[in-house]
Amino acid sequence: MGGKDLKFNTKAIHGGQIPEKAYGAVMPPIYQTSTYAQTTPGGHKGYEYSRSANPTRTALENALASIENGTHGLAFGSGLAAIDAVIKLLEPGDEVISTHDLYGGTYRIFKKIFEKYGIVFHFVGMRSTAAIQSKINKNTKLIWVETPTNPMMGIIDIKAVANLVQGKNILLGVDNTFATPYLQTPLDLGADIVMHSATKYLGGHSDTVVGALVVKDKVLADRLYFIQNASGAVCGPMDSFLVLRGIKTLHVRMQRHCENGKAIAHFLRNSPNVEKVYWPGFDDHPNHDIAKTQMKDFGGMISFIPKGGSYEDAIKIVESLRVFTLAESLGGVESLAGHPASMTHASIPKEEREKSGVVDALIRLSVGIEDSEDLIADLKQALS
Repeated sequence: MGGKDLKFNTKAIHGGQIPEKAYGAVMPPIYQTSTYAQTTPGGHKGYEYSRSANPTRTALENALASIENGTHGLAFGSGLAAIDAVIKLLEPGDEVISTHDLYGGTYRIFKKIFEKYGIVFHFVGMRSTAAIQSKINKNTKLIWVETPTNPMMGIIDIKAVANLVQGKNILLGVDNTFATPYLQTPLDLGADIVMHSATKYLGGHSDTVVGALVVKDKVLADRLYFIQNASGAVCGPMDSFLVLRGIKTLHVRMQRHCENGKAIAHFLRNSPNVEKVYWPGFDDHPNHDIAKTQMKDFGGMISFIPKGGSYEDAIKIVESLRVFTLAESLGGVESLAGHPASMTHASIPKEEREKSGVVDALIRLSVGIEDSEDLIADLKQALS
């Protein structure tokens, strides 16, 4: 089952899936095997070695393609392994334009791993396409977008960027981790590649590490499948099963993440102990109108700066939380709090971080699906 004929909630449960042939299992089995019996050399039933393909991973990849309105899904050992595969499409001398406000691990793999192989990276503000336009030249081969961005919740107009590069032999990749396909589908807006840290909302339970790519062009898919197999950074069958299970409740979880996110964003904005709140649902949030157009809702990710705006204040607050857990990652059913400058974005030099607003006092929240009253009470006691 699958395709655009199904509504999202139905696709989350049934999209891309077929009944298990041996016994009719409702959920795809966990094929915990490295290899497969052959009747003659090369004579097999579609699987020969689990780095190349595994039936449980295939089920996940089909589901990923379905919920993102793509045709081909690829699952990896982590989100960074998925990004690694995308950059391996490029050659020395190629140039990449990305937002200056992005996940620290993405910045690290761009600058510390691939830059030394001759790939050039430009980091610009992407609230309008003018900054992107100024960096495009004959060597530009990829534009890498996060929206909402991590951790400043910046909104980038995917369709406008797609129009900017149309016909120019430039790939547009979108990290859709924060929004999930429940809130936006970048391929429908003109993107060529969608990436997820499926560790986050797609898995949804903080119990596995998986990355994903989805495309709708077979030639591009074949190039990425070759890299996936040749480089070998795949996820195992148990991880595939866990993310596939997570996807089946993505829609109901995201509804609650969005509801709780809205309640907490408004609480923080009205708190005398908070200086600034970053959440795309506010009317005065930069590019709010674009968020309203390309997203179904505004998600459960929020960043804020406490009153006084000091590093010490931020640390004291996150250490005082009782319901929120101080931890890396996001998108689980439980609420998490993080300090980007010392955690998720520590790999970005301080001067570069602060250009995009990631100051030492910034706190990032991943709002879970608990009772919002308990979450607000926890923030109130920590802030006071």
